[in-house]
Amino acid sequence: MQKREYLLYVGIDLHKETHTAVMVNCWNEKLEVVVIENKPSEFKKLAEKVNRKSNHLGLEPIYGLENAYGYGRSLAVWLIEHGYIVKDINPALAYDQRKSAPMYRKNDEYDAYCVATVLINQLHTLPDAKPKDNEWTLAQLVNRRDLLVKDGIRFKNGLHEQISMAYPSYSKFFSEIDGKCAMYFWKTYPSPVHLQEKTAEDLTIEFKEISRIARRDKAELILDCVQNDGSTIREYQESRDFITTSLVRDLEHQKEELAGLDKEIEKILLSFDYKLTSMPGIGTSIASKLIAEIGDIRRFANADKLARFAGVAPVKFSSAGKGKEQSSRQGNRQLHGLFYFLAVTMVS
Repeated sequence: MQKREYLLYVGIDLHKETHTAVMVNCWNEKLEVVVIENKPSEFKKLAEKVNRKSNHLGLEPIYGLENAYGYGRSLAVWLIEHGYIVKDINPALAYDQRKSAPMYRKNDEYDAYCVATVLINQLHTLPDAKPKDNEWTLAQLVNRRDLLVKDGIRFKNGLHEQISMAYPSYSKFFSEIDGKCAMYFWKTYPSPVHLQEKTAEDLTIEFKEISRIARRDKAELILDCVQNDGSTIREYQESRDFITTSLVRDLEHQKEELAGLDKEIEKILLSFDYKLTSMPGIGTSIASKLIAEIGDIRRFANADKLARFAGVAPVKFSSAGKGKEQSSRQGNRQLHGLFYFLAVTMVS
């Protein structure tokens, strides 16, 4: 076990463009401050300055990065590849350190100092930073997928708004607004004015090119609903038709991108030694999210520690020998939500 007095502690506050490093000894004395740009050529300069200071003092440098998997990932990877010890500092710990001061301060240098202080106080319990490329890449793919899903919801809501004005009874003939035939219909006939002189037979022929199971009664139902709804054409209808077709194009592109992302996620999941998709209720999407949030599951000594990390383990509040267990409001809330979803899925 490393002795605290033999180490030079380097706390680093990380940002997108710059990083601020503060060197501290085991007595919490600030020795030097270094500000670098967030690029590999600057990482070498930081290491050289730290090495000069550590050699002068006869100490071994150890680095603490506040969330080594965010903006500081590139620095963490560089330091680890060059043989340095790097600890991952949970932002919550640095935040608590700042709040514990008599007077609250907030700037990059002080934040880095707080990171160094946490590094000193919790040296033997902090996890080593292990920013693996497959975990990092999977997390990025999962984030990108979540954004696309949210985009799809926004596009569908916008399409519902436009279609409900042009076709008040649209839900009677298309239960799914983004189905293949529905998407073709909205794109070709964004408002009833485009259906003039169209017969049920014409529509049926067009639908069968999209879906072989399309039937004539679907086309007849559409024309009947349009007739019963009455005229929905208003001024500037062409502009609203453009909005509808634009939303359809967005949805089509979103679906293509989502399909491509799912293929990439399936490929990268092969690099993990997990069999999550063999469990009931867990598909590729859920498995990828679980791995992205948990990372290397071997870093948890047992299931209890994973449960506490996810915030699903109860917390006991007691005083004078009396108390009770309550649900935790801490832990990884994304992971907590996934476990809750899986529990509901498996009991329903």
